[in-house]
Amino acid sequence: MQILTIDKMKEGVNDEILTPHLPQELAATINLYLEEKIRTFYFRKDRPGVVFILECESIEEVRKTLDQLPLVQEGLLDFEYIPLGPLEPLKMLF
Repeated sequence: MQILTIDKMKEGVNDEILTPHLPQELAATINLYLEEKIRTFYFRKDRPGVVFILECESIEEVRKTLDQLPLVQEGLLDFEYIPLGPLEPLKMLF
């Protein structure tokens, strides 16, 4: 199953608080990508932040995976989880 995740910065968190954690956050993100947990990742254009698409068996597995990220461990960041699937209306065409 693929899960779309959208970051949610905790209230009161700013660049000054985030910046010291970014090298570790990037390393952890790349490791999850190389482990084929994170399939795709994007930087948001509407505001600072990230969007990931993960390949996991469940939303619980995605939570456990992203809980490894330093910003999540520090309580600075959380995610919204959206399960993705096939475009069901395509069945009507066949």
